[in-house]
Amino acid sequence: LQREAGGAGRLRVLRLDVTRARDVRAAKELVLSHLPERGFWGLVNNAGISTFGETGWLPMETYEKFADVNLLGSIRTTLAFLPLLRKYKGRIVFMSSIIAYFTLGNGIYSMTKAAIEKFCDALRLEMKKFGVQVCIIQPGNYAPSTKIQPPVSAEEIWSELSEEEKAVYNKEYVQERANFFNSILSEGSSNGNEVVDAMVDALTSPAPKARYMVAKLKEKALVFVCALFPTVVMDSVLSYALSK
Repeated sequence: LQREAGGAGRLRVLRLDVTRARDVRAAKELVLSHLPERGFWGLVNNAGISTFGETGWLPMETYEKFADVNLLGSIRTTLAFLPLLRKYKGRIVFMSSIIAYFTLGNGIYSMTKAAIEKFCDALRLEMKKFGVQVCIIQPGNYAPSTKIQPPVSAEEIWSELSEEEKAVYNKEYVQERANFFNSILSEGSSNGNEVVDAMVDALTSPAPKARYMVAKLKEKALVFVCALFPTVVMDSVLSYALSK
């Protein structure tokens, strides 16, 4: 990355675990020690993880891990750099997802993205008076490009289920759900540059959008139905998709 940046000093790379306050403090110290004359301009909260599983299939530890990375990680870095962003009227970009509106087998991921959307809505309004822009990127399915979600294994899912869950479900059901989810992953876009372009625009445009939805027409239509139609309609659409 440093070589591609074209010259010493243009890019500095550091190790940053957003779940560790110590790492976030170290990142801020590095930024402060190399602050350019024009100050601190942008923060992009991109860290995220994904997994598959119905609600009762996942242990509490998994819920805690996802909340810490996908939600609290973004909040942790934002709070650390907020004083600099206010001072220099910078920008904050958050990576959300169209999955914030609906879920098809990865409710734990949807939960964290819906939460980060609301955090951003509050932050965007609060930062207006300081001249700080807050933008949300909402990608569709880019699994082949990002590898955020590898194909799921029905055998691994079954082996990790509690005895209570095994008494309710069977291997055939788990296999059907895994096949369904894997088919969705395979249909994703490999053009990750489309999402990067939206991030660049959010950081550099004189008038950035509050939300950048980067998705296929079919995905945008699903969001449209979810946002404007009664919940019973969306439930029917998703139930039909799952039944297929």
